[in-house]
Amino acid sequence: MPGGRPRAGVRGGGRVPVALVLPALVGLAFLLLPLVALLIRAPWRSLPDQLAGAAVWQALRLSLQTATLATAASLVFGVPLAWLLARTAFPGRRLVRALVTLPLVLPPVVGGVALLLALGRNGVVGRWLDSAFGVTLPFTTAGVVVAETFVAMPFLVITVEGTLRAADARYEEAAATLGASRLTAFRRVTLPMIAPGVAAGAVLAWARALGEFGATITFAGSFPGRTQTMPLAVYLALQDDPAAAIALSLVLLAVSLAVLAGLRERWTGAL
Repeated sequence: MPGGRPRAGVRGGGRVPVALVLPALVGLAFLLLPLVALLIRAPWRSLPDQLAGAAVWQALRLSLQTATLATAASLVFGVPLAWLLARTAFPGRRLVRALVTLPLVLPPVVGGVALLLALGRNGVVGRWLDSAFGVTLPFTTAGVVVAETFVAMPFLVITVEGTLRAADARYEEAAATLGASRLTAFRRVTLPMIAPGVAAGAVLAWARALGEFGATITFAGSFPGRTQTMPLAVYLALQDDPAAAIALSLVLLAVSLAVLAGLRERWTGAL
């Protein structure tokens, strides 16, 4: 309608080219087909019995606990790291940013091997932790948290850094002119201002930690009740009981959908 507001989905005017629509539909089908197959092949009749097993709830409880602890660790260390990258200038900042994002593209198994070399009983730091404090991380529940934090924290750092760059720094400068220290301005001004971005980053980190597999099985192994999380339980069940593997996968799928539902528009807008 001339002079009217353009309808959603047709911004820019004109017809959508078929050359773009067809590959878009193929891409959509490619993404949805595995999920549809999972739903079609799900053992719906025996699903309650499959999910009622103690091993399932044990793995689910461990996954929820370790993913939550990994997210908490990511918040404690990741938010200050994002602030340093967004609000300060120091030599090698680009290199630091690249290193922070490296776990996003690093094969998870490689990440697990790197963790073993760093924090293993004979690792660079792990040897000192073992001899000085008697702390051994590999093949423990704490090791699961470490592996999940390693792969999940970059999601939080990137999200919070993007939110900080979009936020107006003049409010922090105004607080500084009124006598607030930089730490006070961060705590009283910056954090409330970027809270939606921090929440979005925390949800993404939690979801990534919940689905972590490669680094976890390499660094922490798969011991029921101690290090066997849901992804590891799915992998092991797939070898002996495919129906159980599908049932466990449905649980993770439901949790992932809940995360997407939780990422409401006001949070994702900060990404």
